[in-house]
This record gives sequence, C-alpha cells and structure tokens, in this order.
Amino acid sequence: MDNNAAAVKALELYKGNAKLCDPHPSKKGTASAYLESSSAHSNSACSNSKMNHKDVHSVRDNFKDVNYLTEEKVYEILDICGEKEDYSPLIRVIGRVFSSAEGLVQSFRRPKPHTKEELKSLQGKDEDKDEDEKEAAACSATGSSGENDVQKLAPDEVSVDIEAVRRVYERLLSNEKIEAAFLNALVYLSPNVECDLTYHNVYSRDQNYLNLFVIVMENNNLHSPEYLEIALPQFCKAMSKLPLPALAKLARLWSHYGAEQIRRMVETFQQLITYKVISNEFNSRNLVNDDDAVVAATKCLKIVYYANVLGGDLDVEHNEEEDEEPIPESSELTLQELLGEERRNKKGPRVDPLETELGIRTNDCRRPLIPFEEFVNEPLNDVLEMDKDYTFFKVETENKFSFMTCPFILNAVTKNLGLYYDNRIRMYSERRITVLYSLVQGQQLNPYLRLKVRRDHIIDDALVRLEMIAMENPADLKKQLYVEFEGEQGVDEGGVSKEFFQLVVEEIFNPDIGMFTYDERTKLFWFNASSFENEGQYTLIGIDVHFPMVVYRKLMGKKGTFRDLADANPVLHQSLNELMDYEGSVEEDMMITFQISQTDLFGNPLMYDLRENGDKIPVTNENRKEFVAQYAEYMLNKSVEKQFKAFRRGFHMVTNESPLKYLFRPEEIELLICGSRNLDFLALEETTEYDGGYNRDSRIIKEFWETLHSFGEEQKRLFLQFTTGTDRAPVGGLGKLKMIIAKNGPDTDRLPTSHTCFNVLLLPEYSTKEKLRERLLKAITYAKGFGML
Repeated sequence: MDNNAAAVKALELYKGNAKLCDPHPSKKGTASAYLESSSAHSNSACSNSKMNHKDVHSVRDNFKDVNYLTEEKVYEILDICGEKEDYSPLIRVIGRVFSSAEGLVQSFRRPKPHTKEELKSLQGKDEDKDEDEKEAAACSATGSSGENDVQKLAPDEVSVDIEAVRRVYERLLSNEKIEAAFLNALVYLSPNVECDLTYHNVYSRDQNYLNLFVIVMENNNLHSPEYLEIALPQFCKAMSKLPLPALAKLARLWSHYGAEQIRRMVETFQQLITYKVISNEFNSRNLVNDDDAVVAATKCLKIVYYANVLGGDLDVEHNEEEDEEPIPESSELTLQELLGEERRNKKGPRVDPLETELGIRTNDCRRPLIPFEEFVNEPLNDVLEMDKDYTFFKVETENKFSFMTCPFILNAVTKNLGLYYDNRIRMYSERRITVLYSLVQGQQLNPYLRLKVRRDHIIDDALVRLEMIAMENPADLKKQLYVEFEGEQGVDEGGVSKEFFQLVVEEIFNPDIGMFTYDERTKLFWFNASSFENEGQYTLIGIDVHFPMVVYRKLMGKKGTFRDLADANPVLHQSLNELMDYEGSVEEDMMITFQISQTDLFGNPLMYDLRENGDKIPVTNENRKEFVAQYAEYMLNKSVEKQFKAFRRGFHMVTNESPLKYLFRPEEIELLICGSRNLDFLALEETTEYDGGYNRDSRIIKEFWETLHSFGEEQKRLFLQFTTGTDRAPVGGLGKLKMIIAKNGPDTDRLPTSHTCFNVLLLPEYSTKEKLRERLLKAITYAKGFGML
C-alpha cells in the first residue's frame, strides 16, 4: 500500500468514528462556535502579529498559533520549510486552516483602506509608535465583523484577494504532499459547512462566509480523480445549501472571470457528474435523481451557468411588449377544481428563482463566455428516466429533484421528451374534463379536436373551424388533433395529421397567398408587411417552416436588432455595415435621409420616415449609428408589428402553461420545429428495424439501402415524406427515427406503401434492383391521399 492509499484508508477510518455534525444541533452549535471564533479572531491575530515581531525564532519552530493565512504568511512558512527540507509544519498549518470554516473565511483578505481619521491619528504619532499603530489598524481591518465589510462591498464583490489565492495555489499545488493536505482538509471541512448552512443560517449573519467557497473553487485540481470519490461530492453538497442571495453573489462574482476560468469550473462539476453516472447503474428503480452527488453538482453547475450568461454579451433592453389583452383561458374548470381541490400548478410559464434574483434571462445573452453546449452532460441524459423526472418537475416536492429545473444540462432530445409528456398529459387532462362535463352536465362527449376538411378547400375549412374554437373555448386547442379528409377512408393515428399540416403549410406559405414573403437567397420566410389577410389567420396558422432566428427570439420575448439582420436580410445587413464603416463623408457622398422605401404586395413603393420629417434629415457620420438602429427596428419590428403580434398570440395560446419557454433557447426551438437540417441516412440505416421475414442481411434490404443512398437530396426528402409524413429529421437526427421495413408479399408490380402513423414502409420483394428503384421512385413522387389497405 503506497502513502496515498494509506492516507485515504486512514481518513476513511477516521471519518467512520468522527462526529462531524449533530443530527439535532443545539442553539449553540457549529455556527455559534464559528461566530465566536470570528469575533475573537481580531485580538488573537493582533497579538500573534506582535509576537511574530518580538520572537520570530520561536514562531518559526512552532506554527500552532497560525489560525488563518495570508499570502505573505504562506511564503514565510514555505521558505522556512524549504530551508529545513521538511514541509510537515506547512502541511499541518494548511490542514488546520483549510479544514476550519472560521480560519478559511478569515484567510487571504483584501487589505482594507484606512479611514481619514485613522490616517490623521497615524500621522500625529511619534515615529517610535508608527509601526505598532499601523499593525493595530491593519489587524482591526482584517478582523472586523462581516457586517461592516459587506456594507462596503458591491453585489459582485467579496473580501477575498482572489489573485493572491491563485498565486498561493500555483506555488503549493506542485508539491504532492502539500496537495494531499488540501484534499484531506476539504473532506473534513465540507460536512461542517453543510451543517452550518443547513441548521444555523450562518450566511445571513456573516456574508463573508462565502469566502471559503471562493477560495476552495480556485483549486485547479478539484476535478482530479482523488477529489471525485469523497471530497468534491461533499463540497458540492455544502455549496448547494447556500441561500439564494449567496448563489446570486457567486454568479455575479464569477461572471467577471474569463472564459478559461468558467470552463475549468464547468469541467470540474461535469467530471463529477459523469464519474458518478458511469460508476453507478441507474435505471427506473435506481434513479439518478436520487444520487446526492449528481444532484448537488448539477445545482453548483447552475451557478456557473448563470455566471456564463452574465459575463457574456447581454442585451437586456430590447424586449417585446406584452400582449395588451390577456391570453384567453378556458371557460371550463380544471379537473382539480371540478373535484373541489386547489389548483396544483400556477398558470403561466415557470421562472427560475436564481434568474429572478439576478434580474436576467438566458435569452438576454447573445453570446455567452463559453458555448451553452458545454453545459450539456450526455451520459446523464442517457440514464435519465424522463417520465419520472417530468413528474418531479410538475409536483415540485422538496425531497425529489428534477433535472428539468436545470435545463442547461439536458440536450434537445431529452427536453423534447419532457415537452412530449407535458403535451400528452394536457391532452389527457382535457379529455378527462370533457368526459366529466358530459357526465355532470349532459354535454356531448368530444374528447378530441376534430377537423373535417376538403383537400381543395383545406385553408378555408381549417381556419374557419379553428377560429370558432379559439373564440368559444381556447383550451380545446390543447386537445389531441384528429383530422379527417372528406371522401377518404384514412383513420388518423398520426399520419393523417402530419399530411394535414404539410398541406396547410404549403398553402399558407405560398407567396401567391401574400401572408409571407420568401427569400431565395436565404431560403427563409418572413412576414409580409403589406398583407391583406386578417389577424385571425396569423393567430391560428402555427409554425412549421424555416424562419430567421430573430422570429424565435421574438417569440421568446426579445426584439429584433441590427445584428439579427445578418440572417433575416443579409444584403441589407451588409449595406448597413458598409455605411457604418465608411471613412468618407456619408452626407456628401451617399446623400441618404431618414426616409426609407419599401414595396408593397403589388410592387408599388411605400415611403416611411424613421424620424419625424425624415426626408429632410440627412444621414451623417455623427447620426449614422442611430439611422442603422432605426432601420433595423422598422424592418424587424415596426413594419410587421400587427402580423407578428397575432402570430405570437396564437403561439402563446397553446404554450402559455407549457414548459417550452423554460426549457428551450431560441435556437433549440428552431430545431424543435424544423428538425435537424442534416439528413444522415447512414444513421437511419443503423436504427431501422425489420419485420415480416426481412432482416439486415436480406438481398432486397441491401439493394434498398444502396438505392436510397444513391438518391439526391430532394428524392431523399420525398422518401421521408412518403414514409413518415414529414420531410424533416426529428430532433437528434434521423438516428432517432424508429423506422420499420416490413415484407409486403413476393415480387409484384404493386408500388411500395407506408403507414405514416407508425413510420412503417411496406416493401414487396422485387426481383431486381432496377425494378425496386423504379417502383420506389414512382411511389414517393406521386404519393398523396389515404386509403384502407
């Protein structure tokens, strides 16, 4: 057994017999001891300081009186130990200070500036007394009570000299024996800190208590294997007990760190989460939600996440105005209210308490310090039982943690699954309420949102029916959709609804209709500012096409700005950028004013003044920044205000009580709606299952995949449309699509068919590869309509 293994074994034996925390702490427990030692620390520190000057040699032999550390004191002890080539005194001092909350809180304090009165009194003293008085003033500054210090600290400031802590760690961590002292001290410190915060509310008494978390987190070795087993999990549990104001202060402080420091902290907590996930077998009976270390590390990671947001490129000003009229709610009661119970869940979207405390939203951040993707933990996502996690999320019990409360750690696939459970439960809830109403009031049973439409009048039939439902009872829009095409026999198990949406989108977003415009360069749609359609149609159409990212940001409450023009209108964005960078005289050379022109639906020019009497106000080098901002404001917000408000109103009708806004960022909503743009058919081949006698090694199956891989992009999309009802890959890519290829008889002239509801392709066993290609292309090119097989 080597030295390290022996030390760990000894530590485990020690911990087994040590009483680290009272199960029923008395009024005068750990915190009281901490506060008493803190108040007494000033006097002992001062006497220690004087003794050091009078009897240096005796102190050098015995450092038992060192109860807290400064950078200078560490270097002094280090030099003495280096001379004797014996570092055991320094190891003992580090063990004593770093295992004591009061010692660590007092350590590495920033020097406090003297008041005017102190400076005058110092100047008036004799030279003989100058040195002693300066020491006394310094001692009172260092050992003053936490309340006095905090009053003079900014919300993002602590009394620790962070740079000094970093220099000390850099000197000491290169020595393996000294590093072990930090590890062992943290093991002893963490349970006591957890006890302080849980039972004694110590932070509210002395906010300098936060210092110890700042100091420990500066240790660059926290993510190393030695810490992962005991020390770091216990420390994370202690940190997770910090009250909300302390968490916010830490986030504000860390937001001033650079990307490198933020990434180091992220990697520390991610290492612990991954280590615990991999070393345990989590399943539906052994939930990862019940692992204290994983939960605590995730809560700590949330602090770093908001520090990453705060430290990034923030835009807290350009916010969309709330709807003047509230979103119409169901006239019906909820199931709980019908049964005489209180409503369990508050209406409206959930907001994270730390987000509220900090006064920012994730959507305010245009560019974080490090990419949001680095906060996602894939091993955790793989073992998370989302149905259970969603239940914990909705019930909001204190003893069950839901990872949906920390959506930054979840990937889009997992979040989508959470949203799926939420939608299904809402549908089932509306269905139960409908059944209950039918029993109590004798109403006709109608648990589904039924639409019967004609193919050649699909827009008129659908929008008229939906508009009536929206006016009568908007809650019906949350019911499960059931579509029936007039004159067709198809039963809607999902596939009919898919085709319905596809046809509606093709019709509504047809430029000839005039509701939207299409940019051939960007392949994106935008609202037609001069559309004649009424607002009700924008309210009810939903989203199912590629919009610029600014649309999703606007739906999440942020206005479009100049930088959003880059993808919404790249030509205009480039022109305005050139205007901003122009080095000559803008007024004389360009001769433009604060009046701009647009074309309406029929190509007629329309003039708009960005400022009052804009045609008389020239754009100059001095006001061009204002011109660019006003131009972008008009193009992205004012010109389409009426259309977008109606569009957003429809969006909120069905998502107002959904966790959509809480879980997803704008770019993730685009992925959720439009699917993955990357069509990886190799991934689809890997996950496809076979039935009816086919398997992966069947001749026709091999020929089928060879044929499909040889198709062009458009033909591949047609195949997806034919087989699944949509030409897009789901969130997570085609590998997440569960497709089945089933045998549909021997060689024949019949075309392949499909069950789009279940993503099943029925494929006859064609005799040749050429015949397979010809039959398949004909099927996917001319497929439309539903029938009974």
